[in-house]
Amino acid sequence: MAAYGLYTHIASNKFRSMLLLVGLFMLFYVLVYAGALIAEVLIDGNESVAYYLSRALADLLKAAPFATIAAAAWIVIAYFFHQSMIDAVTGGHDVTRQEEPRLYNLLENLCISRGITMPKLKIMDSPALNAFATGLNPRQYAITVTTGLLKALNDQEIEAVLGHELTHIKNGDVQLMVIAVIIAGVVGFFGELFFRLFTSFSWSSGSGGSWSSGSSSSSSRSSSSSDNKSSGGGAVVIVIIAVVLIVVAWLLSQVVKLALSRSREYLADAGSVELTKNPDAMITALRKIEGRGELPGATSAVMELCVDNPREGFADLFATHPSVQSRVDALVKFAGGRDPGPLPAPDETEQPAEQTGQADAPPPLPQGPWSDAARTDEPASPGSAQRPTGTGIGTPIGNPMGPWGRH
Repeated sequence: MAAYGLYTHIASNKFRSMLLLVGLFMLFYVLVYAGALIAEVLIDGNESVAYYLSRALADLLKAAPFATIAAAAWIVIAYFFHQSMIDAVTGGHDVTRQEEPRLYNLLENLCISRGITMPKLKIMDSPALNAFATGLNPRQYAITVTTGLLKALNDQEIEAVLGHELTHIKNGDVQLMVIAVIIAGVVGFFGELFFRLFTSFSWSSGSGGSWSSGSSSSSSRSSSSSDNKSSGGGAVVIVIIAVVLIVVAWLLSQVVKLALSRSREYLADAGSVELTKNPDAMITALRKIEGRGELPGATSAVMELCVDNPREGFADLFATHPSVQSRVDALVKFAGGRDPGPLPAPDETEQPAEQTGQADAPPPLPQGPWSDAARTDEPASPGSAQRPTGTGIGTPIGNPMGPWGRH
């Protein structure tokens, strides 16, 4: 059924996501079958292809309960400890209102305005510009923001990013992505394990394995030698099939994660605009984050949860996020936002914004009525608001929080 409007798109996306997760879990059994094929060849390398296929299927049926228990145990461990694992990798830590009043107030205001349970707030000490949400239930939900993002974005842009992450939580994206990463991790782990077994087996067979040496019998048993040659060829075919299954399972696990994430980023951007009523803030936040979001030392699983997951070249084929340009284009088309275009790389010789008294000023963008314009030094008349009178950028007076005031 076709989806019309934001909420029907969300419902349709959830249904497709559940089907994809089921398919992702089935890939685990494909790997078990591939492992059974390799095991059968290692046990007896002198049989036909049909024999190996039937024996591996029987092994799969016997091993399926144990494989399911092992996968479930993996998921349970990740369910309770995934946040600790992520914090250990990223260095994120909880913050209170007293430690980060600006960020805490912005998040609290968004949650109160829409009746959303406020997640935990975490800070990651990194110059990268990024943020991500984690958690599998309301007690675990958390939003992590980098210090680089806090320094580079103004209040409205940070609010837009927080709205993006809150939408991921509200739509159930966080649970699905965390589970997808966990299951894909199972697939990747066993895929690598079986691949190592295969390479070890190939090395030993190259030195004179059972199925390669069986064809070198004495000439007095020519018929037996012919059978061994044929069966040895069957073992080679089975090994090739097993390797293909492992590679295909891994590739499909990456494709499923891609399918789960890309459409969700568009919906999260739209949800942020719905929360903040400010498409321009979401657009300028994306433009500032563009190309500056790579978290040093973070695993690919963590980057898949972020606002932006920059990838270049061949790696872009498996990018879990659409490009910033396509996301901005969608916001311009459907939300009526204005795109300032890609922003230049920050000049390292320039002083940081907080040192020049313009911590909340936007980067070099076309100036408009929302910008901090130059102010005159003349005192304002009693009872009247002080307004910008120039077109250049000056140092704001008496308003260190920017033109939007405190939140």
